[in-house]
Amino acid sequence: MPDLTAGMDRQRVSTGTEWESQVGYSRAIRAGDTVRVAGTIATDDDGAVVAPDQPYEQTRYALGIVTDALDDLGASADDVVATRMYVTEMDHQTEVGRAHEEVFGDVRPAATMVEVSGLAAEGAVVEVEAEAVLE
Repeated sequence: MPDLTAGMDRQRVSTGTEWESQVGYSRAIRAGDTVRVAGTIATDDDGAVVAPDQPYEQTRYALGIVTDALDDLGASADDVVATRMYVTEMDHQTEVGRAHEEVFGDVRPAATMVEVSGLAAEGAVVEVEAEAVLE
């Protein structure tokens, strides 16, 4: 597969979680005018899940991590064109969607929500990815 970022300046953001170093990924990366934020669950600085089994609170927290990463790379929620939300129970879609709407409002990015059998940490019920394009 060709490297679509060849010749582009790449900027990376790390939040310092143990998963980033163990797996070898960045929280977010900017290549050209595109910023992609990796799947993000609601964990604190020590890696503990915030608000275990609480979909709304976890979504708000995870989106806070996402928007901080965007900001670190010169983007904002206003630049987001797509989000992906992975939930452990589709019954959580209303609460997850409410938190998503509170953050993105009139931006209204293309959004996908998928039910999954589990996430990286016990008690995590939602994971969020985002993609932003800078003009």
